[in-house]
Amino acid sequence: MRPVILSTFVALALSASPASTQAPSVPHSDSVFLEELTWTEVRDAIAGGTTTVIIPTGGTEQNGPHMALGKHNYLVKYKAGEIAERLGDALVAPVVAYVPEGEIDPPTSHMRFAGTISIPQEVFSNVLEYAARSLRQHGFVDIAFVGDSGGNQEGQRLVAEALNQEWAATTARVHHIAAYYPGRGDEWVISQGVSATDVGSHAGTHDTSSLMYLNPSMLRFDRMGPGQADDGQGHTGNPARSTALFGKSILEMQVDDAVNEIRALRESSRR
Repeated sequence: MRPVILSTFVALALSASPASTQAPSVPHSDSVFLEELTWTEVRDAIAGGTTTVIIPTGGTEQNGPHMALGKHNYLVKYKAGEIAERLGDALVAPVVAYVPEGEIDPPTSHMRFAGTISIPQEVFSNVLEYAARSLRQHGFVDIAFVGDSGGNQEGQRLVAEALNQEWAATTARVHHIAAYYPGRGDEWVISQGVSATDVGSHAGTHDTSSLMYLNPSMLRFDRMGPGQADDGQGHTGNPARSTALFGKSILEMQVDDAVNEIRALRESSRR
């Protein structure tokens, strides 16, 4: 009887294991995110004409006492996904979450605040370069850098220029999408009656409003107050002036402008 009892116990244990109790996996072949696709799905998408890929760059940086460190990464992934969906023939690479944020020792810029992670500009550029080279090798011919932070822009531009010069005789092109960041959002919020001081230039009404619309769990509503440069808080502007409706409009502007620029560059870069 013991073998029967033992086999029954093993069967019961296996049936109660976490893996066996999970719901069946759901296919993600319609996703625009590389991370959610299998290699054969990516291969088939490229063969079917999906030859544009977006490389989103974010950053792990302080955003004042009211906003989570992963703000840029969350926002740029969402917006890159929207851009790809609207293009209809694009996929999205994983977010580059490690970007230049200041000197480490002695600390400067965002590195003065706990949790920020910084890398040298040349390391960031190398990551972009080899990500682009990898994606070109697989058959993508339009590679778009979409950066959600100011410190990312110059590296994106320089890498795009260098690779386009190298690849001039090929069909592949790299695009630094300049219209996306900082975009028209700040000026538009000012046009709605919010002062430039309240809008601010870092972790103010722009990003706070976007997260209010998309993911308010990343905000600390009880810590929202005015901030200014060098006051030790880490943000400038008054996030308390933010609204989810502002955020929705800002996101729409950024996505629309990026889509239009990518479409234009796919044509003009080959003339």
